[in-house]
Amino acid sequence: MTKRVHVNVDGRDLTLSNLEKVLYPDTGFTKAEVIDYYSRIAPVLLPHLAGRPLTVKRFPNGVAGGSFFEKNVPDHAPGWVRRATIAVPGSTKDRETIDFALVDDLSTLVYYANLAAIELHLPMWRVDLAGAPLAPDTLVFDLDPGAPATIVDCCRVAGLLRDLLRDEGLDPLPKTSGRKGMQLYVPLKGSGIADTSAFAKAIARHLQALHPDRVTSVMAKKERPGKVFIDWSQNNPAKTTVAPYSLRANSAPTVSTPLRWDEAGGCDDPRAMMFTAADVLDRVARHGDLFAAVADA
Repeated sequence: MTKRVHVNVDGRDLTLSNLEKVLYPDTGFTKAEVIDYYSRIAPVLLPHLAGRPLTVKRFPNGVAGGSFFEKNVPDHAPGWVRRATIAVPGSTKDRETIDFALVDDLSTLVYYANLAAIELHLPMWRVDLAGAPLAPDTLVFDLDPGAPATIVDCCRVAGLLRDLLRDEGLDPLPKTSGRKGMQLYVPLKGSGIADTSAFAKAIARHLQALHPDRVTSVMAKKERPGKVFIDWSQNNPAKTTVAPYSLRANSAPTVSTPLRWDEAGGCDDPRAMMFTAADVLDRVARHGDLFAAVADA
């Protein structure tokens, strides 16, 4: 029999189930611990989720089992889950629209954590109060190392990107992907950049021209070995990137973690760039939200 626990989160009733289920078999990390992590990280995570249509990656049988992406709010979701109905032309599932969740509060975050929605993915744009999409407020560069390159090489390339972007009057912020790579986020408030995809592509191509032995902006796999691929295409409004502070489906409960620039610049060991849920809670207690400028974008 499935064990259920009834809780009240910010005045809303929720039923949590299978809290003892192990979602990370290698470490014994349970669903209860996933819910606990998201509840405790909520003060810094929620400002990043607010107003952004949510895509989740669910792992009902844990990270070693099957998974699926979910964009539509589940039919059984409580009525208080805020929704935004957004047109999705060219959807692979022949949908005209998708009812996305907008996770603006702790109760909605806990609801999704209880669904074993381990990974949270977001676009670089928000919706307005009526649910209509706004222009992108953030630029992202996704840095993916081609073996034998590692996240250490990504950190070096991130520093080169930072210098180019600062020359453009922009102030980028680094975070790990929670896996092998990292991302650079650029708050766009007051930048005047209208076409973020074209701008990101131009920057990536320019850096490739300056450092062809270390950087590629080409999607083809054959171009990547030993280099860092700068994926500028994540700025397409239809695409998403893993959210700051989201758990990842690795063998351990690693997290996509905001970094200080001195950490990125001084990185010389890939293991030093892997942070678990416990590590990140400790980091936030010490440093606050290193991505606060992105949340304010």
